[in-house]
Amino acid sequence: MPQPHPEVVLGFDVGTSASKGVLVTAGGEVVRRAVREHAVSRPHPGHVEMDAEVWWRELVSISDELLAPGDVEVAAIGVSGMGPSVVPADAVGEAVRPAILYGVDSRASAQIRELEDALGTEEIFERCSLTLSSQAAGPKIMWALEEHADSARRTRRFFMPSSFLVHRLTGEYVLDHPSASQTAPFYDPRTRSWDEELGERFLPGVEMPALRMPAEQAGSVTEEAAHRLTGIRPGTPVATGTIDAWAEAVSVGADSPGDLMVMYGTTMFLIATTSEPCRSRTLWASAGLTREDTHALTGGTSTSGAITSWVRDLTGDADHATLIAEAERSGPGARGLLMLPYFAGERSPIMDPGARGVIAGLTLSHTRGDLYRAALEAAAFSVRHHLEEMAAAGVRPRRVVAVGGGTQGGLWPQIVSDVTGVAQEIPRHTVGAAYGVARMAARLSGLSAAEGWNPCDHVVRPDPAADGAYDDLYASFRALYPATQGIVHDLARRAAD
Repeated sequence: MPQPHPEVVLGFDVGTSASKGVLVTAGGEVVRRAVREHAVSRPHPGHVEMDAEVWWRELVSISDELLAPGDVEVAAIGVSGMGPSVVPADAVGEAVRPAILYGVDSRASAQIRELEDALGTEEIFERCSLTLSSQAAGPKIMWALEEHADSARRTRRFFMPSSFLVHRLTGEYVLDHPSASQTAPFYDPRTRSWDEELGERFLPGVEMPALRMPAEQAGSVTEEAAHRLTGIRPGTPVATGTIDAWAEAVSVGADSPGDLMVMYGTTMFLIATTSEPCRSRTLWASAGLTREDTHALTGGTSTSGAITSWVRDLTGDADHATLIAEAERSGPGARGLLMLPYFAGERSPIMDPGARGVIAGLTLSHTRGDLYRAALEAAAFSVRHHLEEMAAAGVRPRRVVAVGGGTQGGLWPQIVSDVTGVAQEIPRHTVGAAYGVARMAARLSGLSAAEGWNPCDHVVRPDPAADGAYDDLYASFRALYPATQGIVHDLARRAAD
């Protein structure tokens, strides 16, 4: 008698620069993984978008690659994606225009002003525990209805990357609570429900999705979807999923009160889980990740790893290992270089889409390694700024877990620990969001998703030799933005013209 194939879960994540898929066992071991690189489109200044159909094609392609051997059985599926991003769709769920991406897309400034004028900034803050910025998905839905004639005529629903794929897999129209909490001001965190009055007033004709927790079942794979996907049976459970950064936190078990996840990637993202609701004018309040009785305070940069890639491309396309070695030789302070990492505007905590990158202190003697080091230190200074803003909101994490591709090589997390004075746990698996939604799928299917799924591999601690070494430079970092703000805003306007 043939033996049954071992059961695994499939996790799939849509990122800014690539989609990733993983097959994971009941014990948390990665069986196989696959990647499909892609690029966003920037058709106008401040506009960052992507064709949502690419995500579905990549899910089909990755499932084909991972499951072609036919040696495993998929027990459940989890999906996540960059966000909060908005996919305006028609009544049957077909996208009517490219997806409007998360806080790096700043097109909806007029809609933010419209909401603030109509409701008042204080009322929005009281209602949502945050202020509107380019990170908010609500104004972007309004933009599709007000600024794009074809979208306005056809839009009846909206998706985020995870919910778009869930709909393709199951036919269900759902959204998770953490994602919904980023559609301010249309989600009320006090009642954990949509504000129907505001929806009817500002999003006429748009049906709001049913709300679920990220690990809750959204539905099951349909016959039509199973026909497209190699090795996945009709009826396979699909978790609701969430935004990629939230899934990253789940991937490393940083989803309990007192935990802070720091994600090192194209951008940086921080999620602090709390037992009580949080308010901040410089960060974003969110629903909790995996439990209804938890909450979160989050923040994210517009660039970080993207700058190191820019330095690499600008200076000869060396591999990152070579650049990291050069940056290590540069040493703390990058031989007198100081960078503001606002190369695509900035999300939190300054909330300034008109901000721009600044490199101060350049001389003819500076090297590529100095530039690379300055970029890593700039990201670290931003993390320290976020931690100070969290403390001002009453949030002081007891445990910090680092995740993402930027943790590899060791230098970047070491700089962050030296700048912040905070130790960081580095988990065994730094696969990222795809691993996090695989963990959700494992919980959904009944496969083991115990605490030992992704144990700590090692801890990065502040170097005693660097104690206080960055304090003066950090003070200069904080002073450099207001000192150059007017100039870079003028330059940004000139570039837009």
